[in-house]
Amino acid sequence: MGYLLTNWAYVGTLLLQHLWLTGSAMAISVVIALPLGVLLARVAWLRGPVLGFLGLLYTIPSLSLLVLLIPVLRLGYWPAVVTLVIYAQLVLVRNVVVGMVGIDPAVIEAAHGMGMNSWQRLVQVELPLALPLLLAGLRIATLSTIGIATIAAFVNAGGLGMLLFDGVRTSNHEKIVIGAIAVSLLAIGANVLLRRAELWSQQSRG
Repeated sequence: MGYLLTNWAYVGTLLLQHLWLTGSAMAISVVIALPLGVLLARVAWLRGPVLGFLGLLYTIPSLSLLVLLIPVLRLGYWPAVVTLVIYAQLVLVRNVVVGMVGIDPAVIEAAHGMGMNSWQRLVQVELPLALPLLLAGLRIATLSTIGIATIAAFVNAGGLGMLLFDGVRTSNHEKIVIGAIAVSLLAIGANVLLRRAELWSQQSRG
């Protein structure tokens, strides 16, 4: 713990970088995944090809994907964010599709009978009913993103991975331990918060 006590400002900076990297990647991911998931829920024949393509992207090793993006996006923030967004899509889109397809058709028909148009049904009925699954997908994708974001240090994007990479490079086991603990605590905190939101949504739905 001696390293943490003498370098707490540096560790705090890396933690904030990791939070920014994860948070911005997840925000972009949701903006992309939500409309795409709604589209796939509406157009059944697109589901197989699109989910298959997202699954294929998910199988690419994260380090390999980062290396492939460097010539286009250079080193730094953007190759890391693009990589994180790509990996988050499969879980987020799939949960949006499953959540919306699983809604009882009678509920949709009742909303239609009340005079709601397609936009009103989506916002007032379908998305609220699918919210527990959407939050479950968000939780899983966020935890995965926090872990993968440690690799961002490889492209000089900062974050807690810097401690792990520096620790391995210099054989400083204290850096490695502090970095691993910090990433684990961040993941545990995110899991607790998002799990509570997920349970709240289930109770509200009930």
